[in-house]
This record gives sequence, C-alpha cells and structure tokens, in this order.
Amino acid sequence: MANIKSQEKRTKTNEKSRLANKSLRSEVKTAIKKAMIAKSENAANKDELIKDAVSLIDKGYSKGIMKINKAAREKSRLMSI
Repeated sequence: MANIKSQEKRTKTNEKSRLANKSLRSEVKTAIKKAMIAKSENAANKDELIKDAVSLIDKGYSKGIMKINKAAREKSRLMSI
C-alpha cells in the first residue's frame, strides 16, 4: 500500500474505474454475442439486437474502453451479411 495520501486516494479511484470499465466491457461482449447468434439463426429480433450492440460499442468507444479501430471492426462484423 502507498504511503502517500494522494496515491491512496488515486488507488481507490482507479479501482472504481476498473470495475466500471470491466462491467461495460462485459456488457458490450454479451450484446455482440447475442446479436451474432440472432444473425446466424436469422431471428425475428436480429435488427433490434444489432442496433443495441452498435449503440453499446459506440458507448464503449466514447468511454475509452476500446479503441476506434476495434469499435469499427466490431460494428462492421455486425453489419455484414
């Protein structure tokens, strides 16, 4: 553990951010999986699931949990036939 007060505070803040990022990253991955499965099975709600996944990918990029190229690649994979 750090001896400096500001570093102790920073450690707590970093842990909160890490857990929030982990949660959002997991949510994005789950949405992508659901959309890909719906797309492969040609489900009735596939368009809605793809739209939700793209929205979460954009949110993940804006929050900084993924880079722009990864976000673009994932969106492209979802949109392709």
